[in-house]
Amino acid sequence: MPRRATGAAPECGVGRTIGPLLTAQVHAAIAAARAAGRATLGVSLDLGRSQATIRLDAAGWHHEGRAYPLPEVCKERTIYYWTGEAFAPVARYANALIKLVPTEWGAPTFEIDGIKMLPTARVSPYADAERKVGLIAPRGKIVLDCCGGLGYFADGCLRGGAQRILSFEKNADVIWLRTLNPWSPDHTVPGALTLTHGDVIEGIGAMADASVDAILHDPPRFGIAGELYAQAFYDQLARVLKNGGRLFHYTGTPNKLTSRRDVPGEVAARLQRAGFATEFNGDGVVAVKGGRGKPARR
Repeated sequence: MPRRATGAAPECGVGRTIGPLLTAQVHAAIAAARAAGRATLGVSLDLGRSQATIRLDAAGWHHEGRAYPLPEVCKERTIYYWTGEAFAPVARYANALIKLVPTEWGAPTFEIDGIKMLPTARVSPYADAERKVGLIAPRGKIVLDCCGGLGYFADGCLRGGAQRILSFEKNADVIWLRTLNPWSPDHTVPGALTLTHGDVIEGIGAMADASVDAILHDPPRFGIAGELYAQAFYDQLARVLKNGGRLFHYTGTPNKLTSRRDVPGEVAARLQRAGFATEFNGDGVVAVKGGRGKPARR
């Protein structure tokens, strides 16, 4: 079984239905149980969120009164969902290949053209998001979530008692991944979370001055979305954030060894010019509006 993320996670909302999900690990367990002649098997069909008991027979397996075939093979690093007729990879290709990828932690990450979008090496991406959300102390606050992704930041804000989360996600295929990911918050049910399919650079222009209490910014790497690291965008973040409001900006350290580029340092310098005091924290920068000129501390 996958390792579980720390912190209790809410159940999927009532606005969507996530059917059984298969991974190579689950597929192997079902195949082995059938080969051993077992009649039932306890297994997770929702990426470690819960356990289910399935019934096995020569034709395949049964769950909640429905029969399913067992695919001949399930590839590693791929998650499969039930389309109503067959199991298919949770992946789409338009301008780029976007896919949901299993992890040892249960909560999946996702990739765009093979580039992993969330950290998974040392911690669950779900738990990693929970820690970062804690840096902006969301309770009772209106939070701007600039790049929604799989929604782990938004989910952490919901569980942390945020008053409202304004989340933007530019890529429709990423939003589709969320509808099939049991670890993503259900954005189809009206409530504190508002997910906008759109570019935050355009959306932020319509937001009022000092209209949010905190900001979470988890952009793709600079080479993919340099506009989300631009001074003009940071100036907009400062404009919509209340004085004293906190921001967490994920940076990572892309190409540090090959190009010797200090992306975290560049981000901190631009945020300072926008009117923030900054401090490095793990793989990102924590900034507080209202401290112009204060140096970032490592």
